[in-house]
Amino acid sequence: MYVKDWMTHTVHTVDIKDGVVAAVRLMHAMDIKHVPVMDHGKVIGLVSDRMLKEYLPSKGTSLDVFELNYLLENTKISELLKHEVIVCPPQLPIEEAAMEMLDKGIGCLPVVQDGVLVGIISDKDIFKAMVDITGGNKRGYRITFVLEDRSGSIKEAANIVRAHGFGIESILSGHVATDGMRKVVIRSRGKGDGEAMCKEVMEKYPDAEILFRG
Repeated sequence: MYVKDWMTHTVHTVDIKDGVVAAVRLMHAMDIKHVPVMDHGKVIGLVSDRMLKEYLPSKGTSLDVFELNYLLENTKISELLKHEVIVCPPQLPIEEAAMEMLDKGIGCLPVVQDGVLVGIISDKDIFKAMVDITGGNKRGYRITFVLEDRSGSIKEAANIVRAHGFGIESILSGHVATDGMRKVVIRSRGKGDGEAMCKEVMEKYPDAEILFRG
């Protein structure tokens, strides 16, 4: 899956010449936390709610409400921009976008193609992708197997699920442990004989953990 599959296509922006109050009002009206800053059609920065919270106390702790409103009205967005904005292309794999956001400590990435802003992807979008990829929002069994790290071990476990009339929603494999074992999570799809499947799983894999989402 790629960023283009999960990004928000309608992006609300502000201009570099706008005042900070324009960004505040936009975030409030649209219930968003990040706003790209544009200059002649190009993304040159990003304003976030965290950035505003960090900026305003440092400027307004000793001001009364009237002075603070005046400060907001006369502060340009350009005063908030300290770092070059980090963007990504729509063809970037979703996991690489997640790693970029995690490594840089940021909550979103403007999505740019050929210099044009085409979308924005946030940590919330990443969460949605993770839930969809893992099948966490679907009805079915979630079985955690502890398997030997060898060819065919995952297929053998999955075949038990299939043998009892279920399909496979997703298979996730964790890190290999030092003893040559790995945890593999298989989620079932569709209807089958759950009781018989669980019984066979526990007989063959005593360390397995089974959860059901109804």
